[in-house]
Order: sequence, then structure tokens, then C-alpha cells
Amino acid sequence: MTLKNDRYAYRVIWSNNDKAYIGLCAEFPTLSWLAGTPEAALKGIRRVVAEGIKIMEADGEEIPSPFSEKTFSGKFSVRIPPQVHRELSIQAAEEGVSLNRLISAKLSR
Repeated sequence: MTLKNDRYAYRVIWSNNDKAYIGLCAEFPTLSWLAGTPEAALKGIRRVVAEGIKIMEADGEEIPSPFSEKTFSGKFSVRIPPQVHRELSIQAAEEGVSLNRLISAKLSR
């Protein structure tokens, strides 16, 4: 069983420990599927997600929305030690950019 209009964020990675491909879904981080090929890992995790959603619906649990359907503001707040804040502010001033631009560039790497 697979979902109709499946818009979840899937990825497949190789596991040296398992000597297999692992199918993952970002919206369901506790679920995974091991397979011998990337295609089988993707098919397997999609099936596991569909089955998980079916169980969640039967239990009246809230189903995670796909990241692709969420709106992001581009803003988030993070706390850092005052010394790090000072150092970043100095670096931004020396580079002639705003603190926001400096941190955004660092996070984009």
C-alpha cells in the first residue's frame, strides 16, 4: 500500500554498518526501511509511512503535514553565548555586512 498524493520528504542513504540502503522520511524520523537497492529502499519506506498513517488515523493521532506543504517565514531565534555574539558582531562589522547576513552566509555553507 502506498499513499495517493504522497508529498513527504524521502531520502535514501547507504549504510556501511548494514551493507544496505536505508529509506528515510523526514516527517516520520522514527521510521526506516533497509533494502538491497535504492529503489527498493524508497518503495519500502513509502509503504511503511502509508501503513503508519493508517494506524495513526485509526488511533485518532495527528498526521504530520509534509514539509512541502508548510510555509516557512525565514526567521528563527537561536540563543548563543554572549562571547560568540560579540565575536560574530565584530566579524560582521569588519566585513561590512549585517550580523544577519553574516550568520545567514555561515548557515548556508
